[in-house]
Amino acid sequence: MTHHDSDIPAKGRLNTAVFFGSAVCIVLFAFWAMFFTDSANTVIFAMLGWIADTFGWYYFLAGTLYLAFVVFIACSRFGSIRLGPKHSKPEFSLMSWASMLFAAGIGIDLLFFCVAEPVTQFLAPPTGTPETMAAARQATVWSLFHYGITGWAMYALMGMVLAYFSFRYNLPLTIRSALYPIFGKRVEGAIGHTVDIAAVLGTVFGIATSLGIGVVQLNYGLTFLFDIPSSLVVQGGLIVLSIVLATISVVAGVDKGIRRISEFNVLLALALLLFVLVEGKTLFLLNALVLNIGDYLSQFMSMTMDTMAFQQVMPETAQQTSDWLNAWTLFFWAWWVAWAPFVGLFLARISRGRTIREFVVGTLTIPFIFTLLWMSIFGNSAIEMILSGNADFGVLAMNNPEQGFYALLSQYPAITWTASLATLLGMLFYVTSADSGALVLGNFTSILPDPHTDAPTWLRVFWSIVIGLLTFALLLTNGVSALQSMVVVMGLPFSFVMFFVIAGLWKSLRMEGFREDSRMGSLAGHLSSRSDSAHGAHLDWRKRLGRAMNFSTLSQVSTFQNEVCRPAMDEVCKELSDQGVPAEIIEGDEKVPHLALNVVLDDEQNFTYQTWPRQFETPEFARRAKTEQANYYRMEVYLQEGSQGYDLMGYSKEQVIDDILDQYERHLHFLHMSRDAPGTPATLPDDPELPA
Repeated sequence: MTHHDSDIPAKGRLNTAVFFGSAVCIVLFAFWAMFFTDSANTVIFAMLGWIADTFGWYYFLAGTLYLAFVVFIACSRFGSIRLGPKHSKPEFSLMSWASMLFAAGIGIDLLFFCVAEPVTQFLAPPTGTPETMAAARQATVWSLFHYGITGWAMYALMGMVLAYFSFRYNLPLTIRSALYPIFGKRVEGAIGHTVDIAAVLGTVFGIATSLGIGVVQLNYGLTFLFDIPSSLVVQGGLIVLSIVLATISVVAGVDKGIRRISEFNVLLALALLLFVLVEGKTLFLLNALVLNIGDYLSQFMSMTMDTMAFQQVMPETAQQTSDWLNAWTLFFWAWWVAWAPFVGLFLARISRGRTIREFVVGTLTIPFIFTLLWMSIFGNSAIEMILSGNADFGVLAMNNPEQGFYALLSQYPAITWTASLATLLGMLFYVTSADSGALVLGNFTSILPDPHTDAPTWLRVFWSIVIGLLTFALLLTNGVSALQSMVVVMGLPFSFVMFFVIAGLWKSLRMEGFREDSRMGSLAGHLSSRSDSAHGAHLDWRKRLGRAMNFSTLSQVSTFQNEVCRPAMDEVCKELSDQGVPAEIIEGDEKVPHLALNVVLDDEQNFTYQTWPRQFETPEFARRAKTEQANYYRMEVYLQEGSQGYDLMGYSKEQVIDDILDQYERHLHFLHMSRDAPGTPATLPDDPELPA
């Protein structure tokens, strides 16, 4: 399960069960849809009808519970836990992180729906009278609701869980890792394969839906600019072009490819947004924006649980309500679920070192603020145009969603420039969804040596091609309608998996709480650092000050490791073995040497005490006073959750032994608290997280 497994190559290897299980299902479905189109179309819509009738209420309830759990964890004591070892720091800046989060999480869908949905909710609302002031006020709020924090909570849930288990416990960056606290090492077998296959299938169909919508949007953009006809041939060519661009980006990797394209995407989107705000009715749009925010906040709780139960049983409104739910709320909730493993894994991949609270707050607010601005400005601009007498525009945007965005832009000056910018933006959004999707699917279907390693290049290219093939196959059946229907169908099984994911995270976080409480409940542990056990007296203050001012070289910490830490661990290891407790010393072979005392506790979580030299930049005052070296080393103690933040340099052998025993007693107290707590204790991996 971890990068310590000696049979995993440095670049990882294929997970044959997950790869072939998911690939065969996808390829068979794609060929079925392409060569038996009528049959596929009939089956897809029959399944949609059954799921909508049977599980419509469930999607509403599930979405609410996902959001409640994520917010609860962020606000709880667990919010301060880092997605990684305690000493880890974020890899990307806030701007880069937010750009990748946004571009991968939504992408081209905003171009497709930012005009079409508000117009549709205004002209054909689920309740109330259409084309009234009340309908105009509510139309954009429905759009914000469907793109709001409920969906982003699903992304936050999966991203938080995957990053937590992968970077804190060094488990693979796959969905099965979240179930480790429940099933233990059984997740390496059929249980884990089944969960990962469900994640791959949901991810592929979710991405294919977005990309299918994107292809239709891009095709019309070319028609608008260059009179290129809208056809399956053109859409197939766009899919091929996008696959090539996505492959180039995904091969370049997260930092060089996906990050840069994502940042460029956000800048282009901001430019287009500001253009419409300035060229349109600016004061009206700003007033409407504030109104939308207030309505969204005040109505959120009632909307999130509004299943429209009574409208669905009244004969005169039943069919209309059912069709609306299938086309909008149920589709969006299933779409978010289907995208959750994909975006969640990608967010986990870029979020190492952030706290759970920081991750959740950022995920729920940063992209939603942009979505709020985008939906409100474009949506209200479209509604204002209809209210001003342009009824034909409203009918066009509702019946042909891919044309609505360009039709709105045509009402402003410099249409050639803005339409070209919109088409380029759509292409780049398409590429960022496709390349990050290929990266994630490659990781899902691989066994990787550590969470920082990505799948082999050939596997990422394979998934780029499969995504394109499936997108084209679904376009053949019934265009966007079939794509939306398949998302609802494929999102259902993974929505159940997400509740197991919640259970696994909760069990593990409770163990984290016990570990922290054990520090308070056990004897004070830092007394050993203040006394000299060899002489039974307090440490001389001059010696203590000298130790505080010591800035050691690598050779000095290596000598300390060999002459102090190793003998201390040897003595504790021997004594534990003499008392019948299996223990071993593990010595690392890295350039910077480390030692680990591993105490095997059978069914309980093992105790591992490590000493690692860590490099830091020498402060200026130390350079002036004592040394010219640019860097120095600390001999830090690492436990299961990462660095403990203190330096052993200058300790005697007896003091190191005391520190080992302090930490061992804390660990035993932690095990006692976890056993004594109600419920079944979580199963946690024994392999320690290594510093990075």
